[in-house]
Amino acid sequence: MNRLNVLDVMRVGPVIPVLVIEDLAQAVPLAKALVAGGVRVLEVTLRTPVALAAIRAMADEVPEAIVGVGTLTRPEDFTEARDAGACFGVSPGLTPALIAAARQSGLPLLPGVMTPSDVIAARQAGFEQLKLFPARQAGGMGMLQALAGPFPDVTFCPTGGITAETAPEFLALPNVGCVGGSWLTPKAALLAGDWGRITELAREANGLKAR
Repeated sequence: MNRLNVLDVMRVGPVIPVLVIEDLAQAVPLAKALVAGGVRVLEVTLRTPVALAAIRAMADEVPEAIVGVGTLTRPEDFTEARDAGACFGVSPGLTPALIAAARQSGLPLLPGVMTPSDVIAARQAGFEQLKLFPARQAGGMGMLQALAGPFPDVTFCPTGGITAETAPEFLALPNVGCVGGSWLTPKAALLAGDWGRITELAREANGLKAR
């Protein structure tokens, strides 16, 4: 898995679920439910105290999953996530310190951008696969269409405000490789341990087509 690059990860499926795991006991059943629905790429955000342990459990116990880490905002996050078993990283933005940490750790990174200047800086640092974040606030489809002209070599993963209903419209854009979304894991289903519901949502997401 560690030999995958970011473009490989983006091509696995149309949707990367953005996971906020509060209860470590949910990590493995959640990963299994998503994989059962055909969603193999999982982004576990560093927004809770159990995130790194959740990554480790998923990587160890659900080998079919391609487990990544999201919300990378500090240089030390990279090595910790890699050591926990993450095979790619996602950040909401990009700084020289994060660039250096990504290179030192060897963790493939999908960095977040919001403006044309962000895209230029990321591309100059060697990144051609970028996360538009927060996508809706950054201009959504209109922004992505505008960015396609000056940056034809960049592939985007818009994340933030994407829904099952709007995802196909984003996926239809030629510069969008996949989308990120949190709708695959509704809180009510997580609290109830309704893994069947999550598998159903994953199956629907995996079958999304551009329109």
